[in-house]
Amino acid sequence: MATRINPCSSSSFKHDVHIPTRRITIASSRTYRTSKWVSQISSGIHAKRHLELKSSNGYPLNAVPLQDAASYSSYAYLQKDNLFLPYLQWGSAQNVVKTLMSFWIMFIRKSSDRRSHCTSTEREAIYLRIRKPRVYSQHNSCRRLRRPCKEENFPALFALFYEDWLPENFAVFGYARTKMTDEELRDMISKTLTCRIDKSANCGDKMDQFLKRCFYHSGQYSSEEHFAELDKKLKEKEVRSILNFSLAVSYQPVAGGKLPNRLFYLSIPPNIFVDVVRCASLRASSASGWTRVIVEKPFGRDSQSSGELTRSLKKYLNEDQIFRIDHYLGKELVENLSVLRFSNLVFEPLWSRNYIRNVQLIFSEDFGTEGRGGYFDNYGIIRDIMQNHLLQILALFAMETPVSLDAEDIRNEKVKVLRSMRPLQLEDVIVGQYKGHSKGGQSYPAYTDDPTVPKGSITPTFAAAALFINNARWDGVPFLMKAGKALHTRRAEIRVQFRHVPGNLYKRNFGTDLDKATNELVLRVQPDEAIFLKINNKVPGLGMKLDRSDLNLLYRARYPRGIPDAYERLLLDAIEGERRLFIRSDELDAAWALFTPLLKELEEKKIIPELYPYGSRGPVGAHYLAAKHNVRWGDLSGEEL
Repeated sequence: MATRINPCSSSSFKHDVHIPTRRITIASSRTYRTSKWVSQISSGIHAKRHLELKSSNGYPLNAVPLQDAASYSSYAYLQKDNLFLPYLQWGSAQNVVKTLMSFWIMFIRKSSDRRSHCTSTEREAIYLRIRKPRVYSQHNSCRRLRRPCKEENFPALFALFYEDWLPENFAVFGYARTKMTDEELRDMISKTLTCRIDKSANCGDKMDQFLKRCFYHSGQYSSEEHFAELDKKLKEKEVRSILNFSLAVSYQPVAGGKLPNRLFYLSIPPNIFVDVVRCASLRASSASGWTRVIVEKPFGRDSQSSGELTRSLKKYLNEDQIFRIDHYLGKELVENLSVLRFSNLVFEPLWSRNYIRNVQLIFSEDFGTEGRGGYFDNYGIIRDIMQNHLLQILALFAMETPVSLDAEDIRNEKVKVLRSMRPLQLEDVIVGQYKGHSKGGQSYPAYTDDPTVPKGSITPTFAAAALFINNARWDGVPFLMKAGKALHTRRAEIRVQFRHVPGNLYKRNFGTDLDKATNELVLRVQPDEAIFLKINNKVPGLGMKLDRSDLNLLYRARYPRGIPDAYERLLLDAIEGERRLFIRSDELDAAWALFTPLLKELEEKKIIPELYPYGSRGPVGAHYLAAKHNVRWGDLSGEEL
C-alpha cells in the first residue's frame, strides 16, 4: 500500500530565512514566417471531385490542395528555431546513439513563498529528476526534432536558478545505466546551457555555480540495490547541505524541521516507468519529507494500457504524488486563457453557443519525423498531439466557471467537459500522411522514406476532427481540431469564430461572403505569442468602405523581456506542489475514453491516410470536413500578424 506523504509538515526551525525571488523573464528571439495563400477553397474542392479513388470515409485519397509559393523554408531557419541539445558522438559515426538519463535536484528552501500551501516555515531538500537529452551522432539530421530542442529541462532549470527562483542550496543528481563521471556529466550539461534571459556579466559565474551542483550515479533502472546506493549519496548531500545551512543561520545544528523532499522526473520509456517507481519508492524515497514523481507522456496507447499504467503506479504512489506533465499546459497563452475569459467582462458573456459559431484548435509543424519515426510510428499524430495537447486546451477553454482557482476545482470542471463530449465518429475525422515533394531544387522526403519508419506504414502524420460537447453551453458548436507534420508553417493557436451579426445593416458592403465579416478571436500559442481580435472597421474616407482590422496584443512588443519557457513554470509548480497544470487520473481516463474507439476503428479497418505534399497545407479532405460543418479554417485566410 502506498504511504501518503504530507507536503506541509510543521517545523520547529525557528529562524526565518529569506530567499530572494523575482519574476522570470526570458528574452528569446524567434523568427515567425508568414505566407500568403490566395485561393478559393471552394473552387479547389470542386476541382478535385472528379477523382474516383476514395478512402472508407468518403474523401479522396490523394487529393492535394494548391501550393503556396512561399511555403518552404531553408534548413538554416529550422536549425536556428529548433536548436538541438548537445551533439555528442558515441561509437560509430554511422549510427544514431540514443540514451536516456535521469536527474535529481535537491533544494533547501522556505516553503512559504509563491503559491505554497504550507503556512509554517519548513526546510526542504528536493531532488528533481530531469531528462538528459537524447544523444545523436553529429552528422545526423536531428536539428529538426520537436523534442528535445532548445526548450528543454536543463535550460529551464538554469533559468530558474539564474533568476533566483531556486533555493540557495540544491544539487542535481543524474542516474542511468551509462558509466559516466561527475565531470563528464557537467561537460555535457554545459553544452545545453545558454543565458537566454539576458547578457549580464555574471552569466558565466552562474553557469559554474549551477554545474558544481550536478552529480552522477550509474545503475540499472530495475535494481533496488542500485537505488539504495543512490539513496546513500542523496542522504550525504542532504546532511551536508542542511548542516551548512544551519551553521550559516544559527551557528549550531538544528535538531528538528529537516525535511528532505524528493521530486523524480521520469523521462524514460513508458515500459520501465513502473520499475523505476518501484525502486525509487522502496529504496530512494524521502524518509521524512514528501516524494513526488513527474511522468511524461505517452500515458499509454489506449484506455486499457493507460489504466494498467495508472494502477501499477498507484501500487507505490498516491494520486497526489503523481504529476503527469503536458508541457503545452505550461505555455503562457494557455495559462492566460482562463484569465482572459474570467477576468474580462467583455468575453465571459460571449463564451457560449449563443455567440460562438465554432472553435478551432490548430497545431502544425514544418518538419517531418527526421529520424524519430520509430517512436512516432507506434503512436501517430492523434495520440501524440490531439489526445493530449489539443484536448487539454479544449477542456480549459470550454469548462464552466470553477468554484475557485484551486487545482482540484479546475480539474473537476475539465473532467466534466471531457465526459460531456459526443463520441467521435469516423465520418468526422480525416487522416493524412505526407509524401515526398520537390520544389526549387530542394527535395523533401516522404514519411515512409524515413529509414526508421516501417515500409508501407499507414500511420497518420496529419489528422483533423470535429468534436462536440453535449451540454447547455456548447450544444451544436463544432470544435475543430487539426494537427500535422511537414506542413507549410510552424503554428499552434486557438481560433474562436463568432456568429454573424443578425440583420447586419452593412452586409451589402461585404457581398455574399459573410465569413469575411465574422469577428474572430485568435490566441497564438506559438511562435510569437499574441492575442488578436478581428473586427469590422470603416476605412477612413468619404465613401463607405469597410475593412477587416485587428486589435492585437503582440507579446514581444508589450513584454519585451520575453516569456518563461513552459518547463520553467511546470517544474516550479511541481516543486511547490501546485497541481493545476498537471493531469489527474480521471482526466486521463476520460480523454482516452473519447479517442480509444476511434483509434481502434482506424487500425482495425486499416484506413488509408490521404497523401499530402511535404510543405503543403495538408490534405484537401480537411477542407471537406470543415465545409461539412459550415466552417472555414481560419488559418487559411492569409491574414497574419
